[in-house]
Amino acid sequence: MAKLGRTIKMRLYPDTDQAEQFLAMSQEYQRLANVVSQWIFDHVFQLSWLKINHQLYKQFRQESPLNSQMIQSVFRTVVARYKTVREQMKQHPYHYKNEENKWIQIPKDLTWLVQPIQFRRPQADLVRQSNYSLVDKMQQISITTLDKRTKLGFTNKGFEKYFAEDWKLGTAKLVHSQGKWFLHIGITKEVSDFDTKDNPKIVGIDRGLRFLATVFDSEGKTLFFDGHKILRKRKKFLEIRRQLQGKGSKSARKRLKQLARRENRWMTDVNHRLAKTLVTAYGSHTLFVLEDLTNVTFNTDDLPKSLRNSHRSWSFFQLESFLTYKAQAIQSAVVKVNSAFTSQRCPKCGVVEKTNRHHKTHEYWCAQCQYRCNDDRLGAMNISMLGQDWLNGVKYPKIKKLTTAG
Repeated sequence: MAKLGRTIKMRLYPDTDQAEQFLAMSQEYQRLANVVSQWIFDHVFQLSWLKINHQLYKQFRQESPLNSQMIQSVFRTVVARYKTVREQMKQHPYHYKNEENKWIQIPKDLTWLVQPIQFRRPQADLVRQSNYSLVDKMQQISITTLDKRTKLGFTNKGFEKYFAEDWKLGTAKLVHSQGKWFLHIGITKEVSDFDTKDNPKIVGIDRGLRFLATVFDSEGKTLFFDGHKILRKRKKFLEIRRQLQGKGSKSARKRLKQLARRENRWMTDVNHRLAKTLVTAYGSHTLFVLEDLTNVTFNTDDLPKSLRNSHRSWSFFQLESFLTYKAQAIQSAVVKVNSAFTSQRCPKCGVVEKTNRHHKTHEYWCAQCQYRCNDDRLGAMNISMLGQDWLNGVKYPKIKKLTTAG
């Protein structure tokens, strides 16, 4: 069995007094989180919960109105944030050219931080039953405050199935955003594992900008998800952003923040819809195969200059994340394969040759066997092939460079 995870975001409806209580608790939680973060920074990034608890628990209990459970939650929250940052730093090593003009790669760790991680917004992580619980037949929620627990209403529309089915509610995050209060609750459910021996369908997915996704499946069918409309809208966002940046006023900066949130919501919606379309189209027992795009850049010669940095800011990882959990829910799976040479290998004779791909015409034309194909479709075909290698037991499938037919 596999564990399926979700986060449900419930709108809360506190009265004025309850809102003040939530804000006071969130601000105290934020203050202690920054104290813990400073301690970790000053003590060579010790992330042992036991050591932090031993050093700070008694002090916090004496000086803070937060209860014991909430203080323990602060420790876990800060440690988890540092571990997340550590993993992110591992994925982005430092690069520089040495005296011989060769690129050198140096791994990063937490010692590269020049200051402690800052918790800049009031927040509070709440443990189920200890800090929050659903009461009155799931019609109200009871939440801990600095004084006592308080009951209030919430929006449950659309969440009924998560309360009625076999979902397990976990830790929740109390969030204050634009004058509104929300509770983000992590939920999990046991689902059947993806079975590699169940003759699954294989779907290779090539991601990009001209086409957000090009899909090649086991039956030889191809789907193209056009990205030109997305690029045009991103260009509009960019133009508005530049105008506001040129003004530099306080109101312009405020609008910039609003614009960023709006663009992020739109981007998230696009990726959600694309992931949903893919899992709906192919259903259960499907292996979705993606390239590992870590530190990969795209050729942008065919894009307007204003959009040539779009490949750095479009959230390809977000699509991967959405597709992964949506696939898991229907006993399907997502696997990542090495991206090397996927756009250069001829699927007919196996030759790998960079010059066979013609970016201006978006065509691959093999000089050896004369095979011709759309270059995005070719990438999806090779990715699908690597997915078959993975099913056959190859742990880290990749294309080996072959310059002559063999």
